[in-house]
Amino acid sequence: MTQTPVKKLVLKMSGPTIISMLVTSLYNIIDAAFVGHISTEATAAVGVSFAYMTFINAFGFFFGHGSGNFISQALGARNYSDAEKMAATGFLSPFIFGAIAGILGLIFLTPLSRAIGATPDIISQSNDYLFYILIGTPFMMSALTLNNQLRLQGNARYAMIGITSGAVLNIILDAILIYGFEMGVTGASLATLISQFISWIILLIGTRMKGNVHIKLKNFSPTLEHYKQILDGGLPSLCRQALACISTICLNHSAAIYATQGHEAATIAAFSIVSRCMMFAFSIVLGIGQGFQPICGFNYGAKLYARVRESYTFTISIMTVFLLFSAILGFIFAPNIISFFRNEDPELIAIGTRVLRWQCVSFPLIGLSTATNMLLQNLRKTVPATILSMCRQGIFFLPILYIAPLFLGLQGVEMTQAIADVFTFMLAIPMAVKVYKTMSQ
Repeated sequence: MTQTPVKKLVLKMSGPTIISMLVTSLYNIIDAAFVGHISTEATAAVGVSFAYMTFINAFGFFFGHGSGNFISQALGARNYSDAEKMAATGFLSPFIFGAIAGILGLIFLTPLSRAIGATPDIISQSNDYLFYILIGTPFMMSALTLNNQLRLQGNARYAMIGITSGAVLNIILDAILIYGFEMGVTGASLATLISQFISWIILLIGTRMKGNVHIKLKNFSPTLEHYKQILDGGLPSLCRQALACISTICLNHSAAIYATQGHEAATIAAFSIVSRCMMFAFSIVLGIGQGFQPICGFNYGAKLYARVRESYTFTISIMTVFLLFSAILGFIFAPNIISFFRNEDPELIAIGTRVLRWQCVSFPLIGLSTATNMLLQNLRKTVPATILSMCRQGIFFLPILYIAPLFLGLQGVEMTQAIADVFTFMLAIPMAVKVYKTMSQ
């Protein structure tokens, strides 16, 4: 971590995380394609339910990044006892929290579906999909935490195995349960529950492997100091993911409000499909960034600031090149991409094409803000990291989502993410310059 040439190390560490993120995103793509062949309403129902999945991600990444960043720096400083206590606390906390959230969700299932944007014509299928997802919440949330803990310890390869195993199994079970047993959206949900549970078991076994920090119940230490450390390292992730959840819910409601009458489900489904497409491309960016994070943590802990700077600039450059290439392809082939999911609905294809092209316009700008946010987070610059993480889908996104449709109708909703990306990029520039200069001193 502290001696291998930086560029080689970034590529080496990014490889497994890119594969892990790609396979997970590929599962989302294939899952959407399977559901899309059921009906437009089924696609919309799973789409609105994705807001709850984002909620799970928010707290999984919060505890994972918060505990994982602390663990990587503790290992760099050779504080093994502190690392073990944080590993246990970081794992058990989301499991307990996820269990509580899942139980409450099951009790208030229909109100939850309405709250996340389900319209009357899709609420029944939304309930069906959410049922098994709610049961699996503690396993899904703590699996994300385990994945990030292993990755930030430098064991990205095993973290990849745990996540990709679940994703591949999910794809297989989707085909069996949706088509073989004709279970529809319920089959998609049950496939997710089973596969995520298997992934959880694999990742938990990984913590017992030689070289990894072992998770032991006796080390569970829910103290204010431990949660303060988790908050310092994980707050930016929580804010980013929580706002992604809120923005998804608001987007669902706005899409339904400004949709052409009778096409509410098609409009919601179109936005959901584009979201999954962009997530697929963005997964590579996140994979590169997650490969950069342990390098940053170890070298910053060892006070090797020149290596931190070099890894940061290299990460930005490869992110931006990839995003530009993806944006060009996405813009040109937008109609083909959308029709892959649901080719029987012309309205859905037309709306999805416009939304995808708008997002491709600003896509190359995301690299700088993403890498800068990860750098600030690893350096425990909590306030600027949190502010930057809240911009793309919160501070800028939500006001634009409210204002733009008042003047432009549905087109305003379609343009919202692109406008928010431009403003986030402009804010990230001075933050990047400041932290880079600080490390140069």
